Amino acid sequence: MQAVDALEEVLARHWGYREFRPLQRQAIETILSGRDSVVVLPTGGGKSLCFQVPALVPGPPGTQALAVIVSPLIALMKDQVDGLRANGVPAACLNSAQSAGERAEATAQVRDGSCRLLYVSPERLVGDGSEGFRQWLRERGVRFVAIDEAHCISQWGHDFRPEYRLLGRLKEEFRGASMHAFTATATTRVRQDIAAQLGLRDPEVLVGPFDRPNLTYRVVPRADARQQIRQVLARHPGEAGIIYCLSRKEVDALADSLRNEGVAALPYHAGLADDVRHAHQDAFIEERVQVMVATVAFGMGIDRPDVRFVLHLGVPRSLEHYQQEAGRAGRDGLPSECVLISSPGDFARWRSLLESSGGMTESDRLHLREMERYAS
Repeated sequence: MQAVDALEEVLARHWGYREFRPLQRQAIETILSGRDSVVVLPTGGGKSLCFQVPALVPGPPGTQALAVIVSPLIALMKDQVDGLRANGVPAACLNSAQSAGERAEATAQVRDGSCRLLYVSPERLVGDGSEGFRQWLRERGVRFVAIDEAHCISQWGHDFRPEYRLLGRLKEEFRGASMHAFTATATTRVRQDIAAQLGLRDPEVLVGPFDRPNLTYRVVPRADARQQIRQVLARHPGEAGIIYCLSRKEVDALADSLRNEGVAALPYHAGLADDVRHAHQDAFIEERVQVMVATVAFGMGIDRPDVRFVLHLGVPRSLEHYQQEAGRAGRDGLPSECVLISSPGDFARWRSLLESSGGMTESDRLHLREMERYAS
């Protein structure tokens, strides 16, 4: 009972919640027990708390205190660290976008033991020339390593990143630390691949419920796309929403059109300058603009709770992509809708894009076939 009280006390003091969501407690207790794990919770299911809370619970005397969190995006880790600090959690990050002074401050916090959660990118942790950094961390003492967006390690996942494969060496190098993989979307095959690639030992595998009764899903055959978009907006006047498009050109054109119609909308895609992208993202998160028109470059780590609709103008490349992107709606538990406007030409377009970028893999074909079945 004492351990339970300690967890609830940490949860209430730093986040203001009175109880855990499904599987959060099991995931936290697995980390505290020192056992490896793979945790799959839907977008909005509270993955981050699963590795943030145990970092604040004291271990047995003589155990290490530092938790290392692997995060794929600098903007995402910055947002998380800023939020943690605002809640009184001693956290820091190390990334290439920081000034020398910021890096020195974070390093000092780790060295003197005041930092409990250190966020790093996979490149910083296992990239070229990172051996000295890992040795430095071993000397500081690492309690556990949590890998966020862990589906990126699997070639069967929906966002495979080769540098994630190198994270498997951490299990051998940080022998006293447990390893934990977190993701919002992972099939059985992907979960098994994650565990194998990371070298996890008898991991606890926790898969949360993906049924979110507050979300209504609609698949609409594409006809007059602009009129179909207006119909969705009319159901949500003045409310927050995300509209995903397949190309940057479509994003820019639709954002301009919506603004001309009086909708507070901004574009977001990788072709915009970094400062513009960050400004647009901040405007959406801070509720200064209600509609974001974007490619899939937008969304990872976005935790605005009151998104009332997510509309896809064109099919995503896999059901896992769609589940993650659509799942950004209704994180506050209130009724929200997810609308997919699709046409047969979307699949031909994806096949052409994939072939031109190096050829379709078996995984690509499988994902597109599943998406076709869903959209038909």
